[in-house]
Parts: sequence; structure tokens; C-alpha cells
Amino acid sequence: MKIIIIGAGSAMFTIGVVSDLITTGLATELGLVDIDPSALETAHKLVQKMIAARKASIKLTATTDRRKVLKDATVVIATIGVGGRRAWEQDVFIPRKYGISMPVGDTAGPGGTARAMRMIPAMVAIARDVIELAPQALFFNYANPMAPVCYAVQQATGAPMVGLCIGTHHTALYLAGVLGVRLSDLSYNVAGINHLTWFSEVYVRGQDAMPQLKEYAQQVVRNTSTAVELAQKGSAELPHSGSPFDSSFKEPFSWQCLQWFEAFPSPGDRHITEFFPQMFRDGRYYGKTLGVDEFSFEKTIAVGDQIFAEMSADAFSPDPLTEAYFSKHGGEQEQVVEIIQAIRDNKPKNFFVNLPNTGQAPNLPMKHVIETPAVTNGHGIHAIQQKPIPAAAAGALASRFAWVEVVTQAALESSRDKFIQALILDGAVNAPDVAVHLADDLIAAHQEYLPWMKA
Repeated sequence: MKIIIIGAGSAMFTIGVVSDLITTGLATELGLVDIDPSALETAHKLVQKMIAARKASIKLTATTDRRKVLKDATVVIATIGVGGRRAWEQDVFIPRKYGISMPVGDTAGPGGTARAMRMIPAMVAIARDVIELAPQALFFNYANPMAPVCYAVQQATGAPMVGLCIGTHHTALYLAGVLGVRLSDLSYNVAGINHLTWFSEVYVRGQDAMPQLKEYAQQVVRNTSTAVELAQKGSAELPHSGSPFDSSFKEPFSWQCLQWFEAFPSPGDRHITEFFPQMFRDGRYYGKTLGVDEFSFEKTIAVGDQIFAEMSADAFSPDPLTEAYFSKHGGEQEQVVEIIQAIRDNKPKNFFVNLPNTGQAPNLPMKHVIETPAVTNGHGIHAIQQKPIPAAAAGALASRFAWVEVVTQAALESSRDKFIQALILDGAVNAPDVAVHLADDLIAAHQEYLPWMKA
């Protein structure tokens, strides 16, 4: 096998993939690609040490030029982040000046819109190289915003890109935990857009579990309301459980959505809230502020910087790597090697994937990239037919697919006007003139990555 990781300077992702390759014992030619020489060197040295420590059957190369290694690749994994964490910070900090608080800012909101403008041209260029040099390769994307990136690649190149995200799998695990059963006991009907995917039916060994989940939702919503009221009164007598920030009753907005939309959204409040900005003006979230003292964005960035610094130190240290590098790594990459192996071995296994809608989600827009369950075989990974999701849940997605269409056009056409349209459609701005000023501020901040656009 010849596996190419584009964006390999995202060292934690790369290390997770390599650890899984070593564990499975797959003989692999592995190419690491990143346009940042420093980040690439860190990932390269770490992987060299891992291969040497386990005497793994992995032939390693590293380059800043993907075309040097793409030819005849069997698997291409894209995990790029144009501008890295420093650009990501601007995606969140600039909208804060306009009263828009985001806990993530990589999928929805002005942050997701700005990120799409940087990501789409880069990913389309990568896809064109894959079609030319490795037309038979399995082509996986992990880059956000998932739906616009995959949709733009599909529209501009026709490349058979498969979007992967671990969030919906983790939501299935979470629901299994709430129900007190194993994941293997669950079956479900699931469809949506990445980071707003709806579980509209859930069964435990064939028995409808939605009544039990709705009863749990009532408890969460009731206890959350009580906890917020007490907190606002300054009371120290918070409930022993049921606080919105107590682990036993987490994701209060997601459980509220189950009551409103007859479906449970994935992958949790940190992402879901960004799709409903009208409900969280100024970032207000159950007595806290999104991205500040709940789901702190600064903490997310600081942790990412710290992890990379520690990995860089390990890469250049003469000391051997700790066993932590070789254990099963959680995170975005945790299923990709399993998917590759299942396809290679022609084994049917179920995963959640992002693919163009060819009818697997009957009441969602055709051709748009949607997230549903899928199954592997020797020819790839294929979406599993789902039932229509409730009309209200589909309605919550309707403007989002329109946003995908417009932001894709904006990025492919380098259009400032359509960038502004996308910001308005997203719903986080409270006036058209705010969208104009915000667009110009974001274009100016990211001029290095958008040289063809002018504020």
C-alpha cells in the first residue's frame, strides 16, 4: 500500500495514523506532505523514531511537494488547515469584536465561512493532483468545514472524496451510555450535515429507545433550568446532579433539540450551538459565554500549541519515545486505518461518512454532501439508505445547505460579494452592514491566504 498524508505537519493526527499502521502490521509506503517545512520535520522525525522502535514495515518519505509522492498512491488522506492555528484564531477573535462568540469557528458561523474561503481553493488543487497522479486512490478528507470542502471538490473536479469525522460515532457511543447498553446493541436512522447530524430513530436490540431518550431529555432540560435559575440568584445550593456543566447531564441544548425537532443532534453542544446563532446572541449559553468560559476557544488553541511543542521536543530529543506514542490514539484519525483495512480485506463494516446525496437521505438536497451511516466492501465505502428525517430537523438544515452552495461559489469565484452573502445566510450577523465590515476585516486578516481577494 502507498498512503499519502497531506497536512502531515498536524503531528498528532499523523502519529495516530502511524500508530494504527504499526499495530495492524500493514506493510506500507508512507509519504508525509506539508508545505510548512518546520512542522513537516517534526512529524518526519517522530515517525522515523516510531518506525525504528517497532521495526515496522513502513517505507517513509517526506516532502513539501505533494506531486513528488502522489503518483500511484492507493490512499490519500487530506488533513490540511490553511493558516494553521494562527489563522484559526483570527476566524474567532475578529467576529468577537462584532458580538459574535463561537466555541469552535471551523464549521459554521463567520469562522467556518472564513475558513471555507481559505480551504476550498487549496483542497480543489489537491484533488486535481490526485485525479492526475493517483486516479484509483481512496481519497479521504478530514479538513473542515467538511460539507463545503467536499462539495466544492465534487463540483469543481468530480474527485470521489470521502469525508470522515469521528463526531457522530462518538455521539452513538454517548447515546449507548445514556441507555446503559453496548454500541453493538444500537441501530438507528441518521442523516444530516457534518456537525449537525440527526439521530431520528434509535433502537436497542430492535426495541424503540426514543421514548426513553425523550424522558432523559426532560430530566436534562428541567435540571438545567433549575441550575441556571439558582446560579443567577447566587445560590450555592446547586443540584447534586443535573447542572448544565455536570458530566451526568451534559449537552443541554442537544437534549432540548430532541424535544423540539424529534431527533437528537450530533456531535454535541460545542458544535451544535453554532448552527443556531439566533438562540445564543452574544454567546449566552445557560449562564455562561460560548467560547469564553464554556468550551473555551483559547484553551483549545493553547492545548494544540502545547501538544505540538511537546511533540517537537520529543522529535528532536535523543531519548526514545514513550509508550504513549504507540497506544491506540483517540481523535479524528482513529478509524481511517480500520476503514482502509476493511476495504482492502473486502469486509463489511459500518462507519459514518460524508458523501454526496444520491438518495440515501430522501428529504435532504440531492448532490449535496451529507453525513449518514455507510458500509465497506472491496470496492470502497458506500452510504446506507436512511428513512426521511423529521421535517423540522430537515428544516433546520435547509438554509445551511444554501449557505454551502453560496460559500462554495464565493471561494471558487474569489467573490467578495458572495462571501458577504454567505455571512448573511449563516445567520450570526445581526445586520447586512455588519456582514460587509466583518467580511472586509476577515479578508484583510487573511490576505496572505486570499491574495486574489481585496477588502
